[in-house]
Amino acid sequence: MSIEAKKSQQGFTLLELMIAVVVVGILAAIALPSYSAYVRRAACEDGKGTLTGAAGLLERYRAQQNTYTGATLGAYAQSPVDGSAVLTIAANIDASGTSYTLTATPVNGGVLAGRGTITLTSTGVRGGSGALAGAWGSCRGI
Repeated sequence: MSIEAKKSQQGFTLLELMIAVVVVGILAAIALPSYSAYVRRAACEDGKGTLTGAAGLLERYRAQQNTYTGATLGAYAQSPVDGSAVLTIAANIDASGTSYTLTATPVNGGVLAGRGTITLTSTGVRGGSGALAGAWGSCRGI
């Protein structure tokens, strides 16, 4: 084998490297927003599930105590229940202890920050504010 044949087979040219970088950049530009939207939808769906779990906890407490007064959310005070909180959950129990409103509020700096709240009442009314107002229907537009 000649020296010229060995030289022509070594490494990549600068043009080939630049093309590879451009392809990776295009793929990242497409994938990153899609992934971010997926993470927001997952956090929203998990928040709805946690609110429903907290409502079940409050209903069990009322079945035993005949009032919501004194009930605590325990593990349901945040969503997800384990790990870093994306949403904090608060129960607003009325003075008579006969009804409540659960509110999930995004944590500052989290994936849902600044997008509003998700609510659930003791009568089953689902709602919210901001971009999360329609979350009970679907978290797709979050």
